Amino acid sequence: MTRGIGDTTELIRAMFDRVSQGRADCPYYAKTELLADYLQKNLPDFRIHKITQRPEVWEDWLKDVCEKNKWSHKNSPIIWRELLDRGGKGLLLGGYNEFLEHAQLYYDVTSSMTTELMMVIAQENLGAHIQKEQEEEGLKTCINPLQVWITSASAPACYNLIPILTSGEVFGMHTEISITLFDNKQAEEYLKSLVMETQDLASPVLRSVSICTKVEEAFCQAHVVVVLDDSTDKEVFTLEDCLRSRVPLCRLYGYLIEKNAHESVRVIVGGKTFVNLKTVLLMRYAPRIAHNIIAVALGVEGEAKAILARKLKTAPSYIKDVIIWGNISGNNYVDLRKTRVYRYESAIWGPLHYSRPLLNLIFDSQWIKREFVATLKNLTATGRQFGGILAAHSIATTLKYWYHGSPPGEIVSLGILSEGQFGIPKGIVFSMPVKFENGTWVVLTDLKDIEISEQIMTRMTSDLIQEKLVALGDKIHFQPYQSAADFLNQIPQTTFEKPQSLEFLNGFEGKTVES
Repeated sequence: MTRGIGDTTELIRAMFDRVSQGRADCPYYAKTELLADYLQKNLPDFRIHKITQRPEVWEDWLKDVCEKNKWSHKNSPIIWRELLDRGGKGLLLGGYNEFLEHAQLYYDVTSSMTTELMMVIAQENLGAHIQKEQEEEGLKTCINPLQVWITSASAPACYNLIPILTSGEVFGMHTEISITLFDNKQAEEYLKSLVMETQDLASPVLRSVSICTKVEEAFCQAHVVVVLDDSTDKEVFTLEDCLRSRVPLCRLYGYLIEKNAHESVRVIVGGKTFVNLKTVLLMRYAPRIAHNIIAVALGVEGEAKAILARKLKTAPSYIKDVIIWGNISGNNYVDLRKTRVYRYESAIWGPLHYSRPLLNLIFDSQWIKREFVATLKNLTATGRQFGGILAAHSIATTLKYWYHGSPPGEIVSLGILSEGQFGIPKGIVFSMPVKFENGTWVVLTDLKDIEISEQIMTRMTSDLIQEKLVALGDKIHFQPYQSAADFLNQIPQTTFEKPQSLEFLNGFEGKTVES
């Protein structure tokens, strides 16, 4: 007695899903495909998954599949059952003849397709397969990875930055990136080894990593440019020489970014020397994208939080809303008036979102005004601030906020071009409190009780204005608002190491903390 379609339900449930693989131009695959389509249409529990391969790759593909599953099969097509409900490996049915016997035996269905029709459908299958491949390749070219360029890539910060960028934490796990390491020809061998190390990470978000030592090719189609401290072999003897030496490179970078980069490029300036100055110079020489150039201030925030955390015997991550005003890598002002401490172990406890003002927890105001200031100043003066790890983390975190927004309600310090907010003169890059949202930042001008005294503001803005004037040749000598000697005399029982080089004279004129 022949079984009808209605009698096969339980049997089919135990035997789905079938996979049919065949050479795209195989007439027997064409006949198998149409028979399988008929069964799938008329049997609700019958499912077929069809895959074709180009004729030139069919034999190698079939050999690999059979070796992997320990099957013996040599012709097209090949049909097997995926035992998904049992967690087992696929069960080989065989080829064209075996599938026809299976359909006849279990479903009483056979095929009467003529040889001529089989050949026509086979050629149609080959054409459809080629068209599908072309469409898939077209889609791949449309999905361009995010092009990330890192200047001065031989710097230690770059070595620490790459693993963070390729982790998917910055741009997201669904955004592929291509990294280009840009530096001079002398660094080429080191960059090649860095490329190999980066490839060894096997990051799922990294499409490619390459090097560039040709200036004219720099920043080609860049979506993100990370500007690190440039290394120089040229010896400088004065602070004025240091300032003026920044102009040629910033002029070159600005020209190349405007010429070669993507029109929506975002430029982020990090490092430990003349960060504000480099940022304002890049804005000057790349005016078209000046609104998308920022300076990283989170490194100073991190240092301040770490010092405060050691004093309070808590974790730096529990301290929020430290505001850095002014010159990021020099004469700045650390504002603790809005700073709060979370999860602080004391007689008063609350939920995770409960916090207390930091200034209410540090009763020694003299420690804040003296030791805290001196420690931060010492990091700047000796060049020990912004090691590779801190610089990389600060850049990566700022980029993450730029793309995905900063934590709700949290204050972030950022170096941006002043438009007169808080009474800051226009035309200088100044670190101030912001929040990131919707792919940009908003200056927090509505914060209460953060007015800055005229003396502190004058001291910070005077130095930044003079840096710019000296660098551009509009002023011969840099005259700090407050000398280093005057500042040191105001802090008794504090010793400072001599600056390692003139690179660190920038900002040696003093810090201020508001308590």
